[in-house]
This record gives sequence, C-alpha cells and structure tokens, in this order.
Amino acid sequence: MAITTALWSFALVVGLLTLTPGLDTALVLRTAALGERRRAWGVVLGIQSGTLLWGALTSLGVTALLAASQVAYQTLRWAGAAYLLWMGGRMLWHTWRGDGGGEGGAERQEAGAGPAALGGPSDSLLGGWRRGLLTNALNPKVGVFYVAVLPQFIPATAPHLATGLLLTSVHVVLGLLWSTVLVAFARALRGWLRKPVARRVLDRVTGTVIVGFGVKLALGD
Repeated sequence: MAITTALWSFALVVGLLTLTPGLDTALVLRTAALGERRRAWGVVLGIQSGTLLWGALTSLGVTALLAASQVAYQTLRWAGAAYLLWMGGRMLWHTWRGDGGGEGGAERQEAGAGPAALGGPSDSLLGGWRRGLLTNALNPKVGVFYVAVLPQFIPATAPHLATGLLLTSVHVVLGLLWSTVLVAFARALRGWLRKPVARRVLDRVTGTVIVGFGVKLALGD
C-alpha cells in the first residue's frame, strides 16, 4: 500500500468516526453553547491531544500491551467509567440544586457575569484542555481502536513511528475541523441559553449522556 493511498483510506475511516455523535461531540457542544469559548477550545484541544497520545503509543507498540493485558485494560476502563460518572453526575447534581448554570454556574454568578462572558473563572482554556484530555485518555476503547486499525494502514516499507504519527495527525486535523463546525453551531444558540431554564435543560441532557457513556464503559459494552 502506497503512503498516499494509506492516508486517504485512513482519513475516510476516521472521518466517519469523527462525524458519529458521541461523548466528544456532547462535551464540545455543551461547553461552547454556554458561551465558554476558551474552555470549549480547551476541550477540543484536550480531546485531540488524547488522540495524538493514543496514536503515538500505538505507533510505539505500547497500546498493544493494553489490548493484551486484561488487568491493564480493566484498570483503565474502571478509571474512565468513574471519571465519566463523576463528571456527568456533578452536572446533574448542580442542576437539581438550582445553581442555574450547571457546573460552573455558581462561579459565573459570583463574578457577576452572564453565561457568554469571556474570561470568567469557568472560562479556562487549561481547565477545558484537562477535561478533554482526561475524557479521551481514560477511554480504553480509543486505544483498542488504534491498536486494531492504525497498523493496517502503515505500509510495510514505511517507518512505523513516523507514519503512525502522520496518520494520527490526519485524525487530529479532521477532529479540529469538525469541532470548528460544532463550536460555531453552539454559539448560535447562546441567546436562547442565556435563560437559566435552558441552561439547566442543556446540562441535564449532557450530564445524562455522559453518565450513560460511563455506565456503558463500566459494563464493558
């Protein structure tokens, strides 16, 4: 397989994966829709950092150990499930307590800022990056996907690490492009989401989705 053919074929596979609604989509939409622009881009960059990490580990052969070791896989799976359940549960808890803006709502109110304010305590690029990275890095299914798929697109005569990173970069670029569309769409909803009721509904939906993914990961489905 020529490297050009490998790039286009891999782009098709991960492109379809990127467009499939999932946990990453829910996180980006929710954060951007609340007007937390820097935090939303932090989430996007964190998710893509996790993708790059999984691609690099796979290219080095490290994630093959994850797929082969039941203990390592189960440990990472439970850690990921616990993180998702904590994150989603926290969102739901804040909405039922009547904080008005879900997670981060209290901080915005203390600062006297609306949901679209920029630079507020909750609108942190680093905080968003950390959330996106942990969400992706603690999902062992991403690692298993890369172990199963990535090596098939690396030509036998090509340098394994460099080609693996190149292919992973294609996935990252597609993820960034799609995230740009999601952020733009979510920002168009900011006017409606200025209403406390709308923000609570958004956080309840997103929190439920995240808890659902956590339960699914814990059950190993």
